[in-house]
Amino acid sequence: MTMQRTSDPTAPVSGPPDPADVELTDLDLTDPQTFLDVDLTAMWRRFRAESPVHWHPLPGGKGFWVLSRYEDLLTVYRDNKQFTSETGNVLTTLLQGEDSASGKMLAVTDGPRHRDIRNLMLKSFAPRVLAPVVEGVHRRTRELMTEVLERGRLDFVTDVADHIPINTIGDLMDIPLADRAQLVEWNTQTLSRHSSEDSELEELLARNEILLYFSELAAERRRNPGEDVLSALVTGLVDGRPLSEEEVVLNCYSLILGGDESSRMSAIGGLIALAENPDQWRALKEGTVTVDSAVEEVLRWTTPAMHFGRRALVDVPVGDQVIKAGDVVTLWNSSANFDEEVFDDPFAFDLGRNPNKHVAFGHGPHYCIGAFLGKVHVNAVLDSLRSMVSRVEVLGPPTRLFSNFVAGYSGLPVELTAEGAR
Repeated sequence: MTMQRTSDPTAPVSGPPDPADVELTDLDLTDPQTFLDVDLTAMWRRFRAESPVHWHPLPGGKGFWVLSRYEDLLTVYRDNKQFTSETGNVLTTLLQGEDSASGKMLAVTDGPRHRDIRNLMLKSFAPRVLAPVVEGVHRRTRELMTEVLERGRLDFVTDVADHIPINTIGDLMDIPLADRAQLVEWNTQTLSRHSSEDSELEELLARNEILLYFSELAAERRRNPGEDVLSALVTGLVDGRPLSEEEVVLNCYSLILGGDESSRMSAIGGLIALAENPDQWRALKEGTVTVDSAVEEVLRWTTPAMHFGRRALVDVPVGDQVIKAGDVVTLWNSSANFDEEVFDDPFAFDLGRNPNKHVAFGHGPHYCIGAFLGKVHVNAVLDSLRSMVSRVEVLGPPTRLFSNFVAGYSGLPVELTAEGAR
């Protein structure tokens, strides 16, 4: 296993300025460029040490709270009485003051309605129900790896990672094969941008395209329901009533985004980490660490969803601060997963790490409903690499996404050598 660069997973690819030279109040976490320009490892270390419950000012006297310590995140994640998701669960929508999906989409619905919709959807995500899906993920990933190994040189993002989660979610929702590649592209535009040259309008248009697509597909499933998740949503009852058209479409939107993006970015970041840590590659290949354990470390190391957010309903003391009713609170998973108070030697990529109670999928009542499936995707990629690939060479710097929400890549040129090949 060889590589052409070394870096921490939360650090930019090259030449970042030292955050020690910048006041924390001068760092703009609303600007995606910050996450490309700054040494994020050093930045989050400073936040945890100097200002773990930090007020981030904005023009006009507004602002939001930045929580960076693991225990503070867990406190807020668990508390759905004093903090709400219904005005948004990411910084962009929280700063707008509302989320158009509030009370309709699972991620931004609280209380009994959240519980009932979640229980309806969980029936389709139970590990027992997903057993044949898991086998299909591994089979499809091995077939894909066999194909790309014949080429050797490839882009791991577009040739491998983009194809795995979307086909699983596609099968669960019975999305036509011909439509899946377009949904991947819309997903990427919705949650992040390829570069600063892409406009926010493109994000909005991509979101609307996904909503329109599922509106049409839901109408077809009402006429001809099947055994898929989408059919379960259009035929299911909550409090004796069917979900509204908007609830069905928005929860499809949430599933396709959450089920695709996190595991794609984890698989890509995991390959980079293996290339940069040959001892861990050997441990995986030789079986001195389990694939299941490796999955958890890859998820911690990559932390694709950098943050989630809440709004305080009442005044709440957190750490040495009091968060006022109405304040926006951001919970930075990408900091908490490297908290020195929780993880031994957190900046070491250790596939055998135990315990490894990361928050890559959040925590508490809003813990990601697709977490099990996300782990299956990463497991399938790591298992295929372990058994089918003898050598990985990163041929050039990966292309980072332009986002303050998704940590990941839109391009990764690599050369893969098949096991047993000269």
